[in-house]
Amino acid sequence: MYRITREFRFSYGHRLLGYEGKCARIHGHDGLLRVILERDRLDGTGMVTDFTEVKRIVSGWIDETFDHRLILHRDDPAVEALRAIDEPIAVVDFNPTAENLARHIFESIRAKGLPVVEVSLDETPSCSAGYRSGDGG
Repeated sequence: MYRITREFRFSYGHRLLGYEGKCARIHGHDGLLRVILERDRLDGTGMVTDFTEVKRIVSGWIDETFDHRLILHRDDPAVEALRAIDEPIAVVDFNPTAENLARHIFESIRAKGLPVVEVSLDETPSCSAGYRSGDGG
C-alpha cells in the first residue's frame, strides 16, 4: 500500500453545547489538519495522488467551509444573531468537537474523490483528534 500525507493550517472558532468546561465558551484554534491518502497502485506518473491536486481540493474546501469562521451547532443560540450581522459562520448538524470535525472533513474530502483513509486535526500542539476509514480506503 502506498501512502502520502499532506498538512494544512487554518484558523477557526467554536464552542461546545452541553459541555461543562472552558470549551462551552466561544474560543479559537489555529488548527493543523493532516490528511492521509492511500492506494494499492501508483498512477502513471508514480504517485498516489499529486500533492498539488490534494492541496487544491482540500485547501479549497477548507477555505470555503471552515477557515476563519466560527463553527457552531445548528441549535446554538448564537447562530441567528451572527447571521443577522452577516458574520461568516459554519453551521453543522453536530457538536463541533475536534473528533466530529475530523470525521466531517474526512467524509467531505472523500466525497470529492480523494482516496483519503485518515484525517487528524490538532486543535493545539498537544491535543489532536482523528478519524480513519474502517474499510481500507
